[in-house]
Amino acid sequence: MAFRKSIYKTPAELRLMVAPGLATAASLAAVRSAIRPGITTLELDRLAEEAIRSLGGVPNFMKEPGYHHTICSSVNDEVVHGIPGARLLEAGDVVSIDSGAELGGWNGDAALTVVIPDPSRPDIVRERETLARVTEQSLWHGIAALASARHLNEVGAAIEDYIASQGEYGILEDYVGHGIGRSMHEEPPVFNYRVRDRGPQVKPGLVVAIEPMVTLGGIDTVTRGDEWTVATSDGSAAAHWEHSVAVHAGGIWVLTAEDGGAAALRPLGVVPVPIP
Repeated sequence: MAFRKSIYKTPAELRLMVAPGLATAASLAAVRSAIRPGITTLELDRLAEEAIRSLGGVPNFMKEPGYHHTICSSVNDEVVHGIPGARLLEAGDVVSIDSGAELGGWNGDAALTVVIPDPSRPDIVRERETLARVTEQSLWHGIAALASARHLNEVGAAIEDYIASQGEYGILEDYVGHGIGRSMHEEPPVFNYRVRDRGPQVKPGLVVAIEPMVTLGGIDTVTRGDEWTVATSDGSAAAHWEHSVAVHAGGIWVLTAEDGGAAALRPLGVVPVPIP
């Protein structure tokens, strides 16, 4: 990871982060529309790359040493960092896709989870759909908390509180969110759970990637033999949602959502404000 001295961006720098955020969103939209039984994760990777390059961007995951793909595709018990390949997706799979774009030297990073319908296993699908929904909503509760937070770690408390209100789920602790800007991974860490330290001040110029990773079971993980794929130790299904969010003088703006997060934040009483 490359860190800069200040975690806060200037107004001009915030404006430059809008385009890579939208390119990242476009790549996930392309993948989401294509997920179905019988498609390979490598085909999804191609679609994501085409979407990013069509907007003048470059897949920033490819700039990670030793990684050669646009997305990470994690299926069922895989939580993060799954490598796209010849695997055929099947009905009932829970599929988490993480993607990022660099454009003009600035980065975007986001993730989503999709559950493929399977009429033959309605109970399993319903359980996995609930997991995906709880994880996504925990992300939006964290983003909503950022809008009024004084310190960054209020975000993790909001995420944990929401998840706990929904039932028994595991919140990964070994993998957390991060700052984002010139590099895809920057300071500060963004926890998905309550911690003692308050974290840095939330003030204009802060840009963070918030990304809860939640399981139907425990929080222990193993890294598979490819040295990338992280899976749950107990084999339970997992979900992963992420957005890159900017704080500016007028409010917050979700860089990796086409509407800045307006639709999802409205029920939570938050109105995102475009970066001027």
